[in-house]
Amino acid sequence: MLTPKDPQNDDATGGNSQKQDSTPQNDFPGSTTEFLQHLREMIGNLGEMPFANIHRTAAEQRAEEERKGKKPSPLELIQQFSFKPREIRDYLDRYVISQTDAKKVLATAVCDHYNHVRRALEDEQVFRRDYAKSNVLMIGPTGVGKTYLMRCIARLIGVPFVKADATKFSETGYVGYDVEDIIRDLVKAADGDAELAQFGIVYIDEIDKIASRAGEGQKDVSGRGVQVNLLKLLEESDVRLIAQNDMMGQMQAMMSMQRGASQPTSINTKFILFIVSGAFDKLDAIIKRRVGSSLIGFGATSADSASDTPRLTQLPDDELLRHVQTGDIVNYGFEPEFVGRFPVRVVLDHLGVAELEKILTTAENGIWEQYVETMAGYDIDLTAEPAALAYIAEAAEREKTGARGLLTVLERTFRDYKFELPGTGIKALHLTAEMIREPAQALQKLLDEYADSANQLAHAEVTAFAERFRQQSGFSLQFTPKATSTLVKQAFAAGKTVRGYCEEQFKDFEYGLKLVHRDNPQEPFEMDETQVANPQATLTQWIKESFPQ
Repeated sequence: MLTPKDPQNDDATGGNSQKQDSTPQNDFPGSTTEFLQHLREMIGNLGEMPFANIHRTAAEQRAEEERKGKKPSPLELIQQFSFKPREIRDYLDRYVISQTDAKKVLATAVCDHYNHVRRALEDEQVFRRDYAKSNVLMIGPTGVGKTYLMRCIARLIGVPFVKADATKFSETGYVGYDVEDIIRDLVKAADGDAELAQFGIVYIDEIDKIASRAGEGQKDVSGRGVQVNLLKLLEESDVRLIAQNDMMGQMQAMMSMQRGASQPTSINTKFILFIVSGAFDKLDAIIKRRVGSSLIGFGATSADSASDTPRLTQLPDDELLRHVQTGDIVNYGFEPEFVGRFPVRVVLDHLGVAELEKILTTAENGIWEQYVETMAGYDIDLTAEPAALAYIAEAAEREKTGARGLLTVLERTFRDYKFELPGTGIKALHLTAEMIREPAQALQKLLDEYADSANQLAHAEVTAFAERFRQQSGFSLQFTPKATSTLVKQAFAAGKTVRGYCEEQFKDFEYGLKLVHRDNPQEPFEMDETQVANPQATLTQWIKESFPQ
């Protein structure tokens, strides 16, 4: 415990040891103000507050340290890794609904990997030791959160993260994407810091699309070759930071060498964590065939016991995937060596109505919050009754695209609302289930209810147009009240905004009024309802009258 010095007893020569105060001495000054000040100093000396948020992301920590003038090195970032699997799981719970198994598996795999990396950086013997990475294979339908899970994890721990689509890879790299390019993209994600990139995360989606189809009677053009090329990256290999066909990059590297700048030329993949995912359509059929063969006496090597076999054949397809084995993935079209590089495997859950509704109502920075912010951009406060959100979830589940189905339903619902409501004076929109079932009728009812307010705003827009015209051209147009009403009616009849309609009808007035004003100066130019009914004819008449007969 810190104890402040007593200036009366502190002597540079050792003090007067014979002077003793018979009254008890306190550790803190007597006044409350002095005590609180001393307490603040003690806490400041201790550094961070003891109850700091454990879910503060590494990016937020770096930003705070940079504000203080401290910028940790890449190695320090990894050496500071201290997350526990439960902490990462709790962080993911804030953003991703359901997928309990996937969160546990990913959190554990990430902690295992970066704890080993931290120890390898501290101990050279651990660094040189052979290391079997906990690369992860995720299997699950589209829209269940595979990519979002990885983005959240990478943001939390603060390592470079890059996502690639396996469908753009080709065996040669001349027609398509070379597999080594993804490592170069990882360096770009690390802002060119190759040292930091070698501890990053590579996520490859649609991995099932590179499965070899030769066994199904189809011509395998590049699937097996891409798998073989990826094998080199998964364990440990050196990847050149500049591709052989990247002439611009090679020229820049030569110029850097001439300037004496020393830059790494390659990056090692030993400590890069690879996560791959795919929907693996029809994999359930392969599992059923294996289980069925075991049921009638074949496939005796199956890990599923004979007593479980009848039960497995009755499981839904998404539940059946949980019993996937290495042989099933090999039969799907993957090389055994490739599958073996992904010892950690997890099947993601299908999102039902309840999960989709939770995504709308409880997920942090979720889809519904984005629509609330979108409508707020139009000065409209968006709320919804529970029945409306439940109906959206039911409609999204029928789309069979997971959380992406929510976007489909919401966009279909709000398409006309976002187009029609801004500028009508509506400040609040309370979404009901009926408005989702019959959006066109509900929208028309709203527009009719706020017709007077929309009409007033439209009249004000005519005045605003006249002011903009005066500022741009220097000429003043004045519309009578009846002329303003006529313009509003004409704009509504044409299905246009008042602003767009006026700019179209009066587009030639700036040039025309220059001719009129040159020979017959007048200001302002007044227009009544008959003149605004046909502005072009009015302008032509003014020009004719301005010239001497």
